[in-house]
Amino acid sequence: MKKLLTLFLVASVFTGCKNEAKTETVSDDVDNNAVLKNEKTAKQNDGLKLLVGQFIYYSDAAVLQTHNDIYGVVINEKMHELNKMADAYKNDPTDYVTVQVRGKLIPKPEGEEGWPFKIDIKEIENVKKHESKENDVIKLGDSRTE
Repeated sequence: MKKLLTLFLVASVFTGCKNEAKTETVSDDVDNNAVLKNEKTAKQNDGLKLLVGQFIYYSDAAVLQTHNDIYGVVINEKMHELNKMADAYKNDPTDYVTVQVRGKLIPKPEGEEGWPFKIDIKEIENVKKHESKENDVIKLGDSRTE
């Protein structure tokens, strides 16, 4: 029950923060911009999608919220690597960080619960602390005095 409540709380925090300005950064790596004959770069031609958004992994659930969508994250070695990188920017285990990742989008199987797509992370481009204002965060706690 506690895990379900925590997952619901995390999902509601993600859906309640839609009005934040999000920025994207693109690297100017010469190798990454080599144009192929069909006018696409090598990275654009590999079938992976670049996503920038807020990432959280808590209680065996990983979520990536972009400006427009929410994705479940496939829990694998690359996701654990991203979580270790994100831990350096978290104050609490429930904090999320801004990430830039490339991965393969996987549609949700019919009859399965969850978001319409999952992302299987293949490359981690960037991880940084999420800049939020103090009044954007709701903390739950027991304030009763006995």
